[in-house]
Amino acid sequence: MLPDFRGSSLQTLGYQIGIALTWLAIVGLLAEAAKRFGKAENEVIRKVVHIGTGNVILIAWWLKIPLWVGVSASILFSAIALLSYYMPILPNINGIGRKSFGTFFYAVSIGVLVAWFWSINLPQYAALGILVMTWGDGLAALIGKRFGRHVYKLWDMQKSWEGSLTMALVSYAVSLLILIGTIGNIWQVWLISLVVALVATGLEAFSKFGIDNLTVPIGSAAISFFLSQLLLP
Repeated sequence: MLPDFRGSSLQTLGYQIGIALTWLAIVGLLAEAAKRFGKAENEVIRKVVHIGTGNVILIAWWLKIPLWVGVSASILFSAIALLSYYMPILPNINGIGRKSFGTFFYAVSIGVLVAWFWSINLPQYAALGILVMTWGDGLAALIGKRFGRHVYKLWDMQKSWEGSLTMALVSYAVSLLILIGTIGNIWQVWLISLVVALVATGLEAFSKFGIDNLTVPIGSAAISFFLSQLLLP
């Protein structure tokens, strides 16, 4: 049986935050190990961190971490992300001078979704949005880099059809698993997941300055929520 750390006491809050920080520390150690001993490329290390940190939303959902904690953490990590573009605070994620605010947008999107869906007691939609970005974008980048042979350009951005297909399939799977788990296995859930996957893939294709780290999670969560309100009995 999983331990029950839910509640409002200071001790319980300490357990909740401690578990979340422990997970983030593990992700950081894995990234550092991949860099030092596995000689992994910088892009692979970035995606290890990208995928690993995003799963903290599941811990927050499971432990029912308070809204104010999630939003405060988002603000803190957003500030750290901004500083990291000018100082070597997060060397495994950003390079100095990197023309992308993806890490900053990632932290902001978590705060926005926690503030929105925790406040209406529907955290599954926040988890859906973040995990679509976490797994969809993360695996799309890795697959596209390794196996992408059929490229296309969107403005001055180069993508691969292999990467975009990965984004669509993973987004669909993530949405379907969360919605079936919280709503049930009904036809509306399959349709909503399909729409989310298509929209998320379109948003991910436009990733100028890392803006997809903001548009994909918020867009995916918003679409799944509003379609659920519209289609579900």
